[in-house]
Amino acid sequence: MPEQITLYTAKVCPFAQRAEIALAEAKAPYTRYEIDLQNKPEWYAPQVNPASKVPAITYGGPSVPPDQPSPESVKLAESLVLVEFIGDLFAESGILPKDPVKRAQARFFIEGVSSKLFPAYLSFIVKNSGSEEDLIKALEYLQSLLPPEGFAVGEHSLADIAIAPFLGRARIFLVNNIGKDPTASEGAKIWDTITTGKFARLGKYIDDLFQRESYKATFDEEVITARFRKHFAQAS
Repeated sequence: MPEQITLYTAKVCPFAQRAEIALAEAKAPYTRYEIDLQNKPEWYAPQVNPASKVPAITYGGPSVPPDQPSPESVKLAESLVLVEFIGDLFAESGILPKDPVKRAQARFFIEGVSSKLFPAYLSFIVKNSGSEEDLIKALEYLQSLLPPEGFAVGEHSLADIAIAPFLGRARIFLVNNIGKDPTASEGAKIWDTITTGKFARLGKYIDDLFQRESYKATFDEEVITARFRKHFAQAS
């Protein structure tokens, strides 16, 4: 039986949602502690994660309040490291495919998310400065890796956990024209473009991701939308 797990997370953070989805997929008992990213507790960096980022996990040690982490617990961080750690702890979850070929394919898909989708997402959607063409190219590449049906490598796995939070936030940005002219429909048109027509397979994949119970349970659309609106209102 795995030892105690405390997850330090934030609803607005896509990286943190990766760890939350993994824990939900594993049906793992854990304690959730929300970190205010605009006002992080003074104890968080020295006692949990020196990088002062979420997600982070304390594993093992005595059961203590999350804001009083025990020095006896192991401290772990970085979202993809945590997803694989949870997959190792709860092998029956399917987070890590049993077939080594499928595991390699899942990690290859994640490499595409990290090296192609994330830079285009950050530049075009979050910073509102990159090109739509770069986003389209990244999504074309990832769609080319998808099997005819199912998830990224067939069964739901770490590959899908890696991408889902970013697609969810991309939809919020685009359909609400956050950071763009609120009277225009440009963002909504772009979302339609990347989920239909030649992107019909990707659109079906995205729908499947969004219908996954672990995703729905860990995605607070209202909170994320409000935070993004506030961020761009302050930046304007």
